[in-house]
Amino acid sequence: MASLMEELLDVLGKEEKQYQELITLATEKTDAVVQGNIEHLTDVTTREQDAASVLLNLSNKRNRVLTDMATVLGQSPEEMTITKMIGYLNKQPKEQEALTRQRDRLLEAGAKMQQLNRQNEALLKQALEMVEFDLTLLRSTRQAPETANYDKNAYNTGDILGSSGFDAKQ
Repeated sequence: MASLMEELLDVLGKEEKQYQELITLATEKTDAVVQGNIEHLTDVTTREQDAASVLLNLSNKRNRVLTDMATVLGQSPEEMTITKMIGYLNKQPKEQEALTRQRDRLLEAGAKMQQLNRQNEALLKQALEMVEFDLTLLRSTRQAPETANYDKNAYNTGDILGSSGFDAKQ
């Protein structure tokens, strides 16, 4: 059981490290969105996907370790969680404290990641709205009526009317 506990603490530590990496990447993503740097945003997103893949593998390993621990304790593997495991460690305060600390750090990192994801989601929505506004504005300028101005070869110059709708000298 002691080796399983060490393995669980190791996996949780690695998960926390991956969340910290994702937090760093989310901060970089925020900067890239604010600056409108699409190339950097693409790079950050790729690195984020790699970190998320590693995190998924660690999560699967954590679940396997918890299943093994549940089997050793004679508990249902499907219902075993870290919090329940902490409860089972009443007679081992040192391990209980270490597991509680690691769980709390992991939860804190997850909460920070969730906050940054919400912030980035809002920034991306605003950026998309701005792009949509710019496209609408661009389309509207191209749909404005042209003037009937001709060059010396009798070709239409294609000038677009100003915002007043006509030019008149008084």
